[in-house]
Order: sequence, then C-alpha cells, then structure tokens
Amino acid sequence: MFRLSEKGEQIQQMFGAIAPRYDFLNRLLSFGIDRRWRKTAVRLIKFSEGGRVLDVATGTGDVALEIARITPDSVRITGADFSSEMVQLGTEKIAATRYAGRIDFKVAPCEDLPFPSHTFDSVTIAFGIRNVVDRRLGLAELWRVIKPGGRLVILEFSTPRSALFRWGYHFYFRHILPVIGGLFSKYNAYKYLPDSVLEFPSSEEFCATLSDIGFRHVRCQPLTFGIASIYVGTKE
Repeated sequence: MFRLSEKGEQIQQMFGAIAPRYDFLNRLLSFGIDRRWRKTAVRLIKFSEGGRVLDVATGTGDVALEIARITPDSVRITGADFSSEMVQLGTEKIAATRYAGRIDFKVAPCEDLPFPSHTFDSVTIAFGIRNVVDRRLGLAELWRVIKPGGRLVILEFSTPRSALFRWGYHFYFRHILPVIGGLFSKYNAYKYLPDSVLEFPSSEEFCATLSDIGFRHVRCQPLTFGIASIYVGTKE
C-alpha cells in the first residue's frame, strides 16, 4: 500500500486546511483567468460515447464540471484527490448541479490511483502535478490508467520567457499573492504556491520527462504570456 512521504503529508494537510476558501481564492488571485485556462485545457481531451475521463488533483471539481459540460451524457467523469476535505466540498458542489449522476469522486494520491490499467479515454490534472512529490511515479500512474490511443492533458503554472513580464510575475507571486492569501486563508499555503511553481522544471525538461515515461506526440502550449502552460501527450 502506497504511503505519502512526510512532505506529501504536509502538502495534503495544507490543502485540507485551505479547502473552504480554495475556490474563492483561485478566482481572486488569478483575476478569474484560471477559468479560461481550464476551459482551454479541457477542450483538448479525447472522449468516446460511453467512455470515461479522469481528473486527478481535482480539488473541488472545477475541471470535472467543465468536462461534463462539453461531453455527451454517456461519458462518466471521475475526480481523484488526496485531500478528503477537497473531495467532500467537491461532492457537495457537484450534487447541486445537473451533472451529479455523471461525476464521482475518489480520495487517492496521483502516485497510487485505484483504477485498472487502460480505463480512461483521457486524464487531466490542473495545477496539481507540481504538488506530486514522486512526480515520475505519478506520471507513470497516469500513463497506466489511460487507454491506448488516449490522451493526457496537464495544466500547470510556468515561468514567462519575457524578462520584464517574468519580473512582474515573480514579484506578484512572491510578495503580493501570499499576503492576500493570508488575509483569507493560510499565509504559509500561499507562500508555498510560488515556491512550488519556481521549483517546477522548464517546459522543455517536463516535456522530456513525459516522453521518457512513454507519452508520444508531447507538446506544450503556453497561456497568457507563459504564466501557465498546457502539456499534452498521447499513449500509443
């Protein structure tokens, strides 16, 4: 049975603590741009009639809801997250929508997904892969549960290439975002966010890792001057 590392448990507890204010702060701190990013990423998934789509690090289910909006009623969506507090809030949110019968949740870490191999047409993970402590193991699990011919879509923060824009971005991330986050939730959690983004590998390095795991036709699509990026790969 998989056990989170000490760092993984700390991250899990941190997300549990900020869960009640998570959706509100996502909108506030990103000026609402995160919704557009999620919609752009979800448009890249593959699906089939009667198929299944998995959203890992689903949080409160925003991406799962967007997948439900663009797919036929026959497609079932599962959201998985290692935070039971996030899953509880997501379950309550989905229950109030017309997609309640199509979306279910599991409490599970990315490194140990409770699904058979070759189950899903697509797997998505938005702003979550940088929080996976054993990232290669997590990516290998994503590859495992995707059907042959299926697709992985990852949305994640990245570092802008423009020096001037990068300076402003880093200033906001390091000095403003933690303060605003601390006013409404936990300062340390929103101090962790910029640190985790700045430690994330470059797009070239991350694409190389995806290819090494076994994904093919890997590509990276920058969003909003490179603040975020979408990574897409296919399992052949």
